[in-house]
Amino acid sequence: MREHCGLTVADAGKEFGADRTRISNIEAGRIGISAERLRTLANIYACPDPECVDALARMTEERGKGWWEEYRETLSAGALDLAELEHHAVRLTVLQVVYIPGLLQTEEYARSLFGQTVPELSPMDVQRRVSFRMQRKRVIERDPATPCTFVIHEAALRMLFPGAEGQRRQLERLAEMGDHDAISVRIIPFAAGAFPGANSSLTYAAGPVPKLDTVSLDTAHGSVPLDAESHLENYRSILLRTIKTSLAPKESRDFIHKIAKQL
Repeated sequence: MREHCGLTVADAGKEFGADRTRISNIEAGRIGISAERLRTLANIYACPDPECVDALARMTEERGKGWWEEYRETLSAGALDLAELEHHAVRLTVLQVVYIPGLLQTEEYARSLFGQTVPELSPMDVQRRVSFRMQRKRVIERDPATPCTFVIHEAALRMLFPGAEGQRRQLERLAEMGDHDAISVRIIPFAAGAFPGANSSLTYAAGPVPKLDTVSLDTAHGSVPLDAESHLENYRSILLRTIKTSLAPKESRDFIHKIAKQL
């Protein structure tokens, strides 16, 4: 908002009655802000989007109250940010090429993945991460569940991280979750050939208004959030095209069962 109206941090601080450091800290999320003061800033910036301002104001009431806060001292900020992003999203679209999406993983599968981490994790650290991943599932287990679309490549179905038997159990769980009213599981088979985003693993979290959408990229160094409109537009296009490339939900369930029988 500030940049759009052409104010510098110093100018904004002067109008707001605070120094530039406080404005910078608010914008970076290092300190909180009340709904009232947020609306004051929006008024200073002459924001023409009341729905966006209302959505931001609602967010000020929820800061620091999530279940993920119990992991604040033991897991990375990126992991906590992803859980918070999933919790507040009004809709999630996930693309995974090599792994089963975290929200659909069995505990056995997740434990096997964390056992492959470099550098190697201690048993306690593995358990902590597994526990955290299982708790992230609240978004699809609560009532009402967050609507989710999971686009998964066939490669992820065939990677035997927990071994053949463990992978079969994972695929059975995946097919079962595809029957959930709020969940759509779509498979991209090898036969579909090349597709946009083949080198990406990501979560697109839709906010209460499009300006508050966020993409979280899954990288070797953790989750990386992107929220610039140019990035959002690119990933919306990628996801739309990958969904068109994928099998329909019923065909996807049949495909998952077929591979499970081959293991």
